[in-house]
Amino acid sequence: MSEQQKKKHNKGGRNPKENPSIHRYVFRLTDEENAKFLSLFEASGAGNKAQFVTSLLFSKPVKRVKVDMAAMDYYTRLTTLFGQFRAVGVNYNQVVKILYRNFSEKKAAAYLFKLEKQTAELATICRAIMELTREFEAKHLNKSGER
Repeated sequence: MSEQQKKKHNKGGRNPKENPSIHRYVFRLTDEENAKFLSLFEASGAGNKAQFVTSLLFSKPVKRVKVDMAAMDYYTRLTTLFGQFRAVGVNYNQVVKILYRNFSEKKAAAYLFKLEKQTAELATICRAIMELTREFEAKHLNKSGER
Protein backbone atom coordinates (compact mmCIF):
# COMPACT_ATOMS: atom_id res chain seq x y z
CA MET A 1 0.00 0.00 0.00
CA SER A 2 2.77 2.43 0.83
CA GLU A 3 4.52 1.64 -2.48
CA GLN A 4 1.36 2.49 -4.36
CA GLN A 5 1.06 5.80 -2.53
CA LYS A 6 4.70 6.65 -3.37
CA LYS A 7 4.16 5.83 -7.03
CA LYS A 8 0.99 7.92 -7.06
CA HIS A 9 2.77 10.80 -5.32
CA ASN A 10 5.78 10.85 -7.67
CA LYS A 11 3.95 11.55 -10.91
CA GLY A 12 5.96 14.71 -11.61
CA GLY A 13 4.69 18.19 -12.29
CA ARG A 14 4.02 20.88 -9.73
CA ASN A 15 3.88 20.21 -6.04
CA PRO A 16 0.34 20.65 -4.78
CA LYS A 17 -0.31 23.80 -2.73
CA GLU A 18 -1.04 23.41 0.96
CA ASN A 19 -3.86 25.94 0.90
CA PRO A 20 -5.10 26.33 -2.68
CA SER A 21 -7.39 29.22 -3.65
CA ILE A 22 -10.47 27.43 -4.95
CA HIS A 23 -13.22 29.99 -4.29
CA ARG A 24 -13.96 32.41 -7.12
CA TYR A 25 -15.91 35.66 -7.18
CA VAL A 26 -16.87 37.72 -10.20
CA PHE A 27 -17.81 41.39 -10.30
CA ARG A 28 -18.36 43.83 -13.11
CA LEU A 29 -17.20 47.45 -13.43
CA THR A 30 -18.22 50.40 -15.56
CA ASP A 31 -15.65 52.06 -17.83
CA GLU A 32 -14.92 54.80 -15.28
CA GLU A 33 -14.64 52.30 -12.43
CA ASN A 34 -12.37 50.08 -14.51
CA ALA A 35 -10.09 53.00 -15.38
CA LYS A 36 -9.82 53.94 -11.69
CA PHE A 37 -9.25 50.30 -10.72
CA LEU A 38 -6.47 49.89 -13.28
CA SER A 39 -4.74 53.10 -12.19
CA LEU A 40 -4.87 52.00 -8.53
CA PHE A 41 -3.60 48.54 -9.51
CA GLU A 42 -0.66 49.95 -11.48
CA ALA A 43 0.23 52.33 -8.65
CA SER A 44 0.12 49.52 -6.07
CA GLY A 45 2.87 47.42 -7.63
CA ALA A 46 0.96 44.20 -6.83
CA GLY A 47 1.96 41.10 -8.76
CA ASN A 48 -1.48 40.45 -10.17
CA LYS A 49 -5.01 41.80 -9.89
CA ALA A 50 -6.17 39.01 -7.56
CA GLN A 51 -3.47 39.90 -5.03
CA PHE A 52 -4.44 43.54 -5.30
CA VAL A 53 -8.15 42.90 -4.72
CA THR A 54 -7.57 40.56 -1.77
CA SER A 55 -5.18 43.04 -0.15
CA LEU A 56 -7.84 45.74 -0.44
CA LEU A 57 -10.62 43.50 0.88
CA PHE A 58 -8.71 42.27 3.89
CA SER A 59 -7.04 45.60 4.71
CA LYS A 60 -3.55 44.38 4.04
CA PRO A 61 -1.14 47.23 3.35
CA VAL A 62 -1.03 48.15 -0.33
CA LYS A 63 2.38 49.13 -1.62
CA ARG A 64 2.34 52.22 -3.82
CA VAL A 65 5.36 53.24 -5.84
CA LYS A 66 5.51 56.45 -7.84
CA VAL A 67 8.42 57.03 -10.20
CA ASP A 68 9.11 60.62 -11.14
CA MET A 69 10.63 60.42 -14.60
CA ALA A 70 11.74 64.07 -14.57
CA ALA A 71 13.74 63.42 -11.40
CA MET A 72 15.21 60.23 -12.89
CA ASP A 73 16.19 62.07 -16.07
CA TYR A 74 17.76 64.91 -14.05
CA TYR A 75 19.67 62.45 -11.89
CA THR A 76 20.94 60.55 -14.94
CA ARG A 77 22.14 63.70 -16.66
CA LEU A 78 23.74 64.96 -13.46
CA THR A 79 25.61 61.67 -13.04
CA THR A 80 26.86 61.91 -16.62
CA LEU A 81 27.98 65.49 -16.03
CA PHE A 82 29.93 64.54 -12.90
CA GLY A 83 31.60 61.77 -14.90
CA GLN A 84 32.68 64.37 -17.42
CA PHE A 85 34.04 66.55 -14.60
CA ARG A 86 36.17 63.63 -13.40
CA ALA A 87 37.46 63.12 -16.94
CA VAL A 88 38.36 66.81 -17.14
CA GLY A 89 40.32 66.47 -13.89
CA VAL A 90 42.28 63.52 -15.25
CA ASN A 91 42.97 65.38 -18.49
CA TYR A 92 44.04 68.45 -16.50
CA ASN A 93 46.75 66.47 -14.73
CA GLN A 94 47.94 64.97 -18.01
CA VAL A 95 48.09 68.39 -19.72
CA VAL A 96 50.15 69.89 -16.88
CA LYS A 97 52.69 67.05 -17.11
CA ILE A 98 52.92 67.35 -20.89
CA LEU A 99 53.35 71.14 -20.71
CA TYR A 100 56.29 70.90 -18.34
CA ARG A 101 57.83 68.05 -20.29
CA ASN A 102 57.58 69.55 -23.81
CA PHE A 103 57.82 73.32 -23.33
CA SER A 104 60.12 75.75 -21.61
CA GLU A 105 59.09 76.85 -18.16
CA LYS A 106 58.08 80.33 -19.34
CA LYS A 107 55.87 79.00 -22.15
CA ALA A 108 54.40 76.31 -19.88
CA ALA A 109 53.54 78.96 -17.27
CA ALA A 110 51.73 81.04 -19.93
CA TYR A 111 49.67 78.04 -21.01
CA LEU A 112 48.97 77.14 -17.39
CA PHE A 113 47.65 80.65 -16.76
CA LYS A 114 45.11 80.18 -19.60
CA LEU A 115 44.25 76.74 -18.22
CA GLU A 116 43.67 78.20 -14.75
CA LYS A 117 41.18 80.74 -16.17
CA GLN A 118 39.21 77.94 -17.81
CA THR A 119 39.35 75.91 -14.62
CA ALA A 120 37.97 78.86 -12.64
CA GLU A 121 35.04 79.09 -15.10
CA LEU A 122 34.47 75.37 -14.75
CA ALA A 123 34.42 75.69 -10.94
CA THR A 124 31.83 78.49 -11.22
CA ILE A 125 29.66 76.28 -13.43
CA CYS A 126 30.02 73.42 -10.93
CA ARG A 127 28.82 75.65 -8.07
CA ALA A 128 25.83 76.74 -10.17
CA ILE A 129 24.98 73.10 -10.89
CA MET A 130 25.18 72.24 -7.20
CA GLU A 131 22.87 75.15 -6.34
CA LEU A 132 20.37 74.09 -9.03
CA THR A 133 20.49 70.55 -7.67
CA ARG A 134 19.69 71.77 -4.14
CA GLU A 135 16.75 73.79 -5.48
CA PHE A 136 15.48 70.82 -7.48
CA GLU A 137 15.71 68.51 -4.47
CA ALA A 138 13.91 71.02 -2.25
CA LYS A 139 11.07 71.57 -4.73
CA HIS A 140 10.58 68.15 -6.31
CA LEU A 141 12.16 65.40 -4.23
CA ASN A 142 10.19 65.36 -1.00
CA LYS A 143 11.58 62.59 1.21
CA SER A 144 8.51 62.53 3.48
CA GLY A 145 6.18 61.66 0.59
CA GLU A 146 4.02 64.77 0.98
CA ARG A 147 3.19 66.82 -2.11
